[in-house]
Amino acid sequence: MDDLTKAEFDASALDGKVEITPPKARRVPLVFASPHSGNDYPPEFLAASRLDALAIRRSEDSYVDEVFAAAPDYGAPLIKACFPRAFVDPNREPYELDPTMYEDALPDYVNVRSPRVAAGLGTIARVVASGEDIYRDKLRFQDARHRIESFYAPYHRALARMIESTRRRFGACILIDCHSMPSIGGPMDADKGANRVDMVLGDCHGTSCAPAITDRLAERAGAEGFSVVRNNPYAGGYTTRHYGRPADGVHALQIEINRELYMDERAIALGPGLATLTDRIEGLVEALANIDLAAVAPP
Repeated sequence: MDDLTKAEFDASALDGKVEITPPKARRVPLVFASPHSGNDYPPEFLAASRLDALAIRRSEDSYVDEVFAAAPDYGAPLIKACFPRAFVDPNREPYELDPTMYEDALPDYVNVRSPRVAAGLGTIARVVASGEDIYRDKLRFQDARHRIESFYAPYHRALARMIESTRRRFGACILIDCHSMPSIGGPMDADKGANRVDMVLGDCHGTSCAPAITDRLAERAGAEGFSVVRNNPYAGGYTTRHYGRPADGVHALQIEINRELYMDERAIALGPGLATLTDRIEGLVEALANIDLAAVAPP
């Protein structure tokens, strides 16, 4: 960790809420992030939920941090949110909240009208991915603020520090936001009931990432045998839109992996395909690690 500052990777400061696997040496302008694979469920959250232990996990991108575990071997850090998406979602604006969930009034700065809020999937979700309501009773705004300040904010502080230090060192940074998706479109999805491809690459329709990066990844994914589409049904979430600034040398690309490739979706358990998948994903990491910096540096 020759060039990594203590502030970036001080595990004690993250208090078990964020896990960072650093490389032995920073060799490439890459940062990998897994915001939705956390499964550390606070007991008070489970007590407030009307769902059983399995149903509450339907929103997880389970095991995605394991799928991308090769990233540090190629000189890139991997950051993971340890808390679950159903508790607080770091791939949303800081305050996208549904006012119908709260017994008290929300402050004026809260975004109550976003499409994510309308779907029940704001920063504090109303439902899990299957559409089932999470809570028995209404929450208080101070509950939401605590989750955002104590869990969401530390994740983004750590991620922002890594992106900026990478950009300073290499002149550019490529953020890969790592996710998984159900193999069939869910009840709240535009592709409800449809079988999905192996991988979706989301670059906000070319605005969050240089085309050379998306093209390189799509080409290598095809060579690894993945079926790939771009921006449909996932073009990129808050993280991709917020951090992706190609004109400043910061590129953000979202990857969605079909869960059927590596896990039993109903049981939320690893399947026999994990080892093969991680080998193929390592090929993608290698391709990104070898990308020409001239193609991603700012003008």
